[in-house]
Amino acid sequence: MLHLTAGRVGSLLARRATAAFSTSSVRMASHGHDVAETTDMSLPLYWDRVDIPLPDRPYKDTLTTGDQSLKQKEQGPWSQLSKEEKVALYRLMFSQTFPEMKQPSAEWKSVVGGIFILMGLTGLIVWWQKVYVYPPAPRTFDADWQAKQYKRMLDMRVNPIEGFAAKWDYKKGQWK
Repeated sequence: MLHLTAGRVGSLLARRATAAFSTSSVRMASHGHDVAETTDMSLPLYWDRVDIPLPDRPYKDTLTTGDQSLKQKEQGPWSQLSKEEKVALYRLMFSQTFPEMKQPSAEWKSVVGGIFILMGLTGLIVWWQKVYVYPPAPRTFDADWQAKQYKRMLDMRVNPIEGFAAKWDYKKGQWK
């Protein structure tokens, strides 16, 4: 009787523990992760692309006090702005310049490396199949067997008008 009661209590505790730990916040906290923020795709997005030179929104949305004073100076004559201020204004609107966007990346190296790895794995699979899966080549593939087969076909004069025997000179004993 005591064994049966202990089993019921253990089952009840297990069910309650499962229910307590099944909420998403507890699961996420137990793995050390925060809940990911979602991006509102209906709002304009920013990206640097050569084919779309003017993105939908500026690169920096939130401006510091220095950036805000620079934006106020932008309203005045540009001849009074220094080169560094013009570059800073450009960097408020855009993350990269056109030469930075056109700069080649090293992605081709990983692509070529992946292709070589896949080709190597394919070669290993083909070798494994040749050694362990396929049966040995039949004896009819041997050079001696094929030579005997050619001799037999010539002796039988197989297809003497346009075929195999037509290309053999029977008087000289050699190919024409």
